[in-house]
Amino acid sequence: MATITYTVTVASGTNQYGTGNKFYINGEVSPVLYLQEGNTYIFDQSDSSNSGHPLRFSTTANGTHGSGSEYTTNVTTNGTPGNSGAYTQIVISGSTPGLHYYCTNHSGMGAQVGILGSTDTEFAVTVASGINYFGSGNKYFIDGIVSPLIHLVSGSTYT
Repeated sequence: MATITYTVTVASGTNQYGTGNKFYINGEVSPVLYLQEGNTYIFDQSDSSNSGHPLRFSTTANGTHGSGSEYTTNVTTNGTPGNSGAYTQIVISGSTPGLHYYCTNHSGMGAQVGILGSTDTEFAVTVASGINYFGSGNKYFIDGIVSPLIHLVSGSTYT
C-alpha cells in the first residue's frame, strides 16, 4: 500500500505520563497514532535531539517501563538515534495488535498506537466557530468539507 514517514524529535513537554522528555511526532507532543493495515511506517530519528532515545513498540503502555516487552514483529531498526539515517520502521499487518510507542531509556515519552484494519477509515475533524462564509455558529469540517454527508458501511470501523 503506502509508505508513510514521520519525523521524530525529542523535547521537554507534557503528556498523559507527566512532564519530561517527550517524543514529538511531526511536531506534535506524544500524539496517539493510528496506523493502517497494509502500510509501512518509518519513524525518522535522524534529528540530533533523538540521541539516547530509541523509539520502540510494545503491547504494554510505556513499554518495558510498564513491565511490558518490546514488540518486534515486522519492526526494523536502522542506525543510532540522533545520527543520519536512523529510523524505526513497522509494517502493519492484519495480525498487528494495538501498540504503544516508547523510549527504551526513559519512561513516559510515548503514547498509544491504534491499528486500523484495511476496511477502517480515519477522518480529520475540525470545528469552525463564529461568523464565517457558512453562517454563524459552530460547523464541523470532516476532511476539510463542511458538514458533509457520510455513508457508513456496516462492519467497518471509523475514527
